[in-house]
Amino acid sequence: MSENNNSRETLGSRLGFIFLSAGCAIGLGNVWRFPFITGQYGGAAFVLIYIFFLLFLALPILVMEFAVGRASQRSVSQSFSVLYPKKGFWGLWGYVGWAACCLLMMYYTVVAGWMVAYTVYSAVGTLEGMSPEQVGGFFGSLISDPERSALWLYAAVSIGFIVCCAGLRNGVERVTKIMMCGLLLIMLALAVRSVTLDGSEKGLSFYLEPNFANLTSKGFWTSVYAALGQSFFTLGLGIGSMAVFGSYISKERSLMGESLIITGLDTFVALTAGLIIFPACFAYGINPDAGPGLIFITLPNMFNSMPNGRIWGSLFFLFMTFAALSTVIAVFENIIACFMDKFGIGRVSASIITCVGIFLLSLPCAFGFNIWSGFQPLGSGSNVLDLEDFILSNNILPIGTIVYLLFCVTRYGWGWDNFIREVDTGKGLKFPKFLRGYLTYVVPVIMLVILIVGYWEKFAG
Repeated sequence: MSENNNSRETLGSRLGFIFLSAGCAIGLGNVWRFPFITGQYGGAAFVLIYIFFLLFLALPILVMEFAVGRASQRSVSQSFSVLYPKKGFWGLWGYVGWAACCLLMMYYTVVAGWMVAYTVYSAVGTLEGMSPEQVGGFFGSLISDPERSALWLYAAVSIGFIVCCAGLRNGVERVTKIMMCGLLLIMLALAVRSVTLDGSEKGLSFYLEPNFANLTSKGFWTSVYAALGQSFFTLGLGIGSMAVFGSYISKERSLMGESLIITGLDTFVALTAGLIIFPACFAYGINPDAGPGLIFITLPNMFNSMPNGRIWGSLFFLFMTFAALSTVIAVFENIIACFMDKFGIGRVSASIITCVGIFLLSLPCAFGFNIWSGFQPLGSGSNVLDLEDFILSNNILPIGTIVYLLFCVTRYGWGWDNFIREVDTGKGLKFPKFLRGYLTYVVPVIMLVILIVGYWEKFAG
């Protein structure tokens, strides 16, 4: 493994890089948001459009993040400045990306804490035998209790701290491999159970047979925009959360092939999550577009009605926890690497600063459902989580994607020739150079459209 200095850590294997990068990408956007947004916008027809955008929009940008990371051998805070030493906007964006990773963790760790809580509650049988009203009330009582909210937030942050503090290879890489293997095995078991339920055929038909009438039921272009947004946000691109893993690998393999594998793994998890949820929903007469409440209220009721439901419910929430914590660990590693690169401090010190800071910064989100519920920044019914997600998803991510695009394809940044040289170094699939015009002139416009439409839907829709 090549290093730019003797102190920089590297990953121990190619599989570690693939699983760690995929673990960062695979999160609640895949296993929570993807199924219910697919249910809202027409099932299989929506999935086809989503995959098209994933390959032709998100994949090239993922390659760019890896290239910037590997060429600079730095995290997002320093990578732009290393590749383009002139002072100006590029170096400044490195710090925006660093702050954006912190912002993501300020609400993602809260939801990850809920997943950890439900895994424990399901395993010990707390939810077993509850009526539908009691299950709904249980989730409400969990998030409305500031002490319990802070406790489960602390649990999620502590797991991230312990893993990252143990080191890149012995902690982050090793634990992520275990989590990803466990996640994939549990998913396959849940999918087999779901598709063999009585009455699951209708769910499979809805999910796997394209029906463009369903796609247009809420407006064709609305559905297309939803697929476009999901394909982009599923990989969390634009804030350098992936770039740091590029800085930990050698130049033995070209980056296009590695990125394609990671995108494929991310897509496999999202599609398999649909195989778990849609057949089960139709088998038990549950509306598949029930929204986020599907996970914490609707599905626990379904497990209560299912033979051996306690076992299957525990496995389901363990799978959700692995998906959430793999992202927490990966993004924590990115934030920690930024501290190490910028200030030259050790991993333990950087881990302590990161995890204490994230815990304190996440408390407003945890309290936004209870003692600070009166703060409704985006209108009636909104909360701190909505505000933080809006700042990141509707603003920083699309702008950050444009930044990476322009940095890699124009002469005002790192430039196309340097980008291609880095991407194509090593064995494997090469980057299609004929995409230069498309990436230079078309994709930035698409990202601007995402930015504008996001505002329109938020404030004028």
